Amino acid sequence: MTATETQHRPLYRIAEEIHSDWKSINYAAQPYWEAMLTLDQIAENYDFDTGKSIVRYFLSNAQTWRGETARRVKKELNAML
Repeated sequence: MTATETQHRPLYRIAEEIHSDWKSINYAAQPYWEAMLTLDQIAENYDFDTGKSIVRYFLSNAQTWRGETARRVKKELNAML
């Protein structure tokens, strides 16, 4: 890792936090959340999808998730992109 790269939490840890806060995950966001549970870093792939696309699709389908935790986690995921 170079000095210009930043360390991010593993995606599976973020997905665990999402589950603990968003008890009824939106059906459209759920497959992307489940994929995030299997990923460590955004640079990894899930089947034929990139980690970046998984995060983007999750964010686009997580608009009904609200609150302080949702804002913080969405900001963290956007920073990874």
